[in-house]
Amino acid sequence: MKPKEEVMKKRRGKPLTMILKSLGVIAIAIVLFLAIVFIVNVICNKSEQGKIKPYGQSVTVDGKNMNVLIQGKGEETVVLLPGLGTPAPGLDFKSLIEELSPFYKVVVIEPFGYGLSDLSEKERSTENIVSEIHEALQQLNIDRYILMGHSIAGIYGLDYVNKYPNEVSAFVGLDTSYPTMGSMVSLKVTSSQLAIIKLGYKSGLLRFSLKLGTDLDPLATVPYDDETKEQMRMFMNTNSYNPNILNEMKNMDSNVVAAQNLTFPKNLPVMFFVDANKPEGYDQWIPEHEAQVKDSVHAKVMPMEGGHSLHRTEAKEIVENFRGFMHEIK
Repeated sequence: MKPKEEVMKKRRGKPLTMILKSLGVIAIAIVLFLAIVFIVNVICNKSEQGKIKPYGQSVTVDGKNMNVLIQGKGEETVVLLPGLGTPAPGLDFKSLIEELSPFYKVVVIEPFGYGLSDLSEKERSTENIVSEIHEALQQLNIDRYILMGHSIAGIYGLDYVNKYPNEVSAFVGLDTSYPTMGSMVSLKVTSSQLAIIKLGYKSGLLRFSLKLGTDLDPLATVPYDDETKEQMRMFMNTNSYNPNILNEMKNMDSNVVAAQNLTFPKNLPVMFFVDANKPEGYDQWIPEHEAQVKDSVHAKVMPMEGGHSLHRTEAKEIVENFRGFMHEIK
């Protein structure tokens, strides 16, 4: 090979070598970053175990501990059920508990995998979840109550009121899911999606994202005191995508489909508080809730400003209208 050709070949090889070296440095930096995030997450999880403040009481359900929070001493009982993946229902319902407890006995159920409750090895099907909630209430000797649920609890609640019609005196939905919503948005979560979610949870990237700023912190605008929100963040880091929550996500589509043949009992009072400003794709949100109670003797659908978690920001208005509704039907 001529000297000139050798020089040209070396010159052509230099950019490629530099690119490969740069990619190697970037890859090493990414690995180091992920390793640091993972280690910090493990350390923080262990540290936070001693910082989480217990609340409520445990009841034995299926041989495991299920946490319930009871406040208020009213003659009537309101049982609160959380939406899918709520890390700490006993804290998430804070505003609603404060507004309800002067008038009712309020019982917050934390299903397995939520709040301070144990994990369960059983499939997170509607049948199992409803049975476990009912067993918890039986353990507490509570046999007559108003069921009030958020989000996916609309599906579990629909099954519940049909299985235990002599126990539930009314159902109140807080922007609840409904049986036909699968035709509007896809509810199926693939195994690959679950794997990615699990990786983000286990790696500590969830915790890291919460530290980046208010735009990524779902609790930043919640009108609770700083101590409560800090406790909620700690539960979020430990509970958000634990095995029970991931399993419930996997079963969400089948749980919703299974409810399509169910309707609310005609004589059961039903009230829905629904988000009035759903994003594109949810244009049937209010009409579908109205359709759910078209044959009910006592029913009301009330659109509200406040987003999906309206129980956090609109608790006072919710309780005032709920009490008015219950007074009207007596």
